[in-house]
Amino acid sequence: MTTPTDTVTLERRIAARPETVFGFFTDREKWLSWMGADGTFSFEPGGSYRTRVTGENVAAGRFLTLDPPKRLVFTWGWEEGGMPVATGSTTVEITLEPTAEGTLLRLVHSGLPSPEACEAHAEGWQHYVDRLAVRAEGADPGPDAWMQQPAG
Repeated sequence: MTTPTDTVTLERRIAARPETVFGFFTDREKWLSWMGADGTFSFEPGGSYRTRVTGENVAAGRFLTLDPPKRLVFTWGWEEGGMPVATGSTTVEITLEPTAEGTLLRLVHSGLPSPEACEAHAEGWQHYVDRLAVRAEGADPGPDAWMQQPAG
């Protein structure tokens, strides 16, 4: 099996039910508790979102599919910041599979324009999925260290 060069895939086991994890993708306050400083979200198919993830970096896109508590698909890109990925030009698919211990989260981010973009987004998603897991398991990941970094 070959891995597409424009895609980041990440799997993470989370000790929380899929319904709990899904809620962190469909509630503004919960979303911002693990990723982002502020934002507007319309959690419905076709609904848009815009969120300041860190410093100058603003992500935006549209929700395509919401199938609670199993699957969520949304477009992704950067409205502001240094990453050359146009707003809504890529797709993120989140699937949540129930396991004996909780949930297997699988994130597939496709359509990225370069190996550098894949590398940056793989690092970013790892950072934020780790924070999501801590939050979904009922703990506090603390302040996002990336919020303190200067843009650049």
